Amino acid sequence: MPDRSLVVFPAYRDNPYLNLMLLAPRAAGWNVVETLRLEQLEGHLGHLGAGDVFHMHWTAPIVQRADDDHEAARARLDRFRNVVDAARSRGARLVWTIHNVLPHDARHLDLELELNRYLAATADAVHVMNRHTPAAVSDFYTLDPVRVVRIPHPSYQGVYPASVTRSEARTALGLGDSERTVLAFGQMRPYKGLDLLIDAVRTLAPSERPVLLLAGRTTDGDRATIDRLLGDDLRAVREHDHVEDVDVQRWFRAADLAVFPYRRVLNSGALHLAASFEVPAVLPDEPHLRAEFGDQGWVEWFDPADAVGSLARLLAGPVEAAEGAAAFSRQLSPFGRSREYAGLLDAVTG
Repeated sequence: MPDRSLVVFPAYRDNPYLNLMLLAPRAAGWNVVETLRLEQLEGHLGHLGAGDVFHMHWTAPIVQRADDDHEAARARLDRFRNVVDAARSRGARLVWTIHNVLPHDARHLDLELELNRYLAATADAVHVMNRHTPAAVSDFYTLDPVRVVRIPHPSYQGVYPASVTRSEARTALGLGDSERTVLAFGQMRPYKGLDLLIDAVRTLAPSERPVLLLAGRTTDGDRATIDRLLGDDLRAVREHDHVEDVDVQRWFRAADLAVFPYRRVLNSGALHLAASFEVPAVLPDEPHLRAEFGDQGWVEWFDPADAVGSLARLLAGPVEAAEGAAAFSRQLSPFGRSREYAGLLDAVTG
């Protein structure tokens, strides 16, 4: 049925996860409509009917875009619910992917919870990547297990160029072959715990400190904060902008260890990038993460209750080989996950 429409919101064009997951639906003939603003979404949903799907991803653009205006946030939430309810009344289906327990740095928390509870109660299918998502979100909203569908986060196996050697990558970044390096990759935002990683490095003796590799888009305000945190005594190689696909390999090939010192995380695409490049990784020892990745020998864990101290001990210790990372990555091949997603769309419209 090539006339089936799939409205995706919010659709960030440079988001590799979305681009990968939409491969199989596009190949199957879905008319994929990508939109970023609520005003555009209202127009697109107004055309949906039986056989069509609205796929909601990140919830932040609904009430979080109203800044500190609670009335405007309430109005946006009401508009969203009205247009979704109208589309569903015409036979359209709703799929919701839970990327985060709640949006990071959420404002209007009461309305955000109302939105999440509405989606949990209304969605025809709730897509989760971590199988323990229902428990992770249970303090805020309840998921009906009958409507929960797990499709793991795809790996990036074969997606990014991988032609650069470790030595070439290090030369390109001005690093010596024997220098120990720790990578933090992805958008540089406060909730990602970069301050914890920097503090952990600073607790080490100067001769033991690794070089920090920091790569990812950063706001001007957050960059100023990072400048202050690093001071004059820590060495860092930085790229505070979007890393082009061809350059992703340089950062991971040059890294001895990838550290994700998140304060709050449900899913991590960057972890799958580390696996794809066979770089050992460090995650916070949260129950839902340990349950999902605890059997992966290439993943190490820091204690969120003693983040700086436990990170420092890991950084000072020997770096283990990323054994099993390649096999883990191959099991989650991108097109395989995308086919599962296309199957989900068929199921909810069937």
